[in-house]
Amino acid sequence: MTGAGRTLYLVRHGEADALGQLTETGREQSRLIGRRLARVPLDAVWHSPLPRAAASASILAGELGAQPPRVLVDAAPELVDHVPHVPTPEELSPSGTGFFDGYGRAEAQAGRRSAEVLVERFGRANARHQRPTHEVLVTHAYPSAWLVREALGAPPARWLSLAGIANAALTVIEHHAGEPSGVVMLNDLSHLPEQLRWTGFAGGRRP
Repeated sequence: MTGAGRTLYLVRHGEADALGQLTETGREQSRLIGRRLARVPLDAVWHSPLPRAAASASILAGELGAQPPRVLVDAAPELVDHVPHVPTPEELSPSGTGFFDGYGRAEAQAGRRSAEVLVERFGRANARHQRPTHEVLVTHAYPSAWLVREALGAPPARWLSLAGIANAALTVIEHHAGEPSGVVMLNDLSHLPEQLRWTGFAGGRRP
């Protein structure tokens, strides 16, 4: 067996406005998830290049006071928001009808290529490391859902059913060389007070 354990802490960016900038709620959500992750011996904080994710990562990293002083914080283009898979009509569930209207073949292929490079970088154990690593990925609901689907070995069309991820929610995936990946935690919001939970979605009551 080569490589060591790799734990990924997936965080959806904080709440953003219509222009993609963090709201005050989003900034507070980012601070609170940062305080929670300060308990973890992190090696890096990677973030999508989009402003709402970059700002969330910066605020999160500012809360890692107990961390070693050289935790890497950097953009990872693989984490950019994208639709990873456009299902065929046969794959679509009734709830997905109409969701993918307007996606042409070229757009679908581009999304698939983005999904492939995302998995190549973050979807498996990192053979270059001989010690366990801990990495935060500040990204978006769709890439997070795709990485969870990949870890579970679920069919590609199932990603959309996993995309109901709240702002600043925590999802944890573990990779070990030669072993199946594990989803340790999904969409956890216990670090947020009730009024900051389940933002980013229209309507519906949440527990």
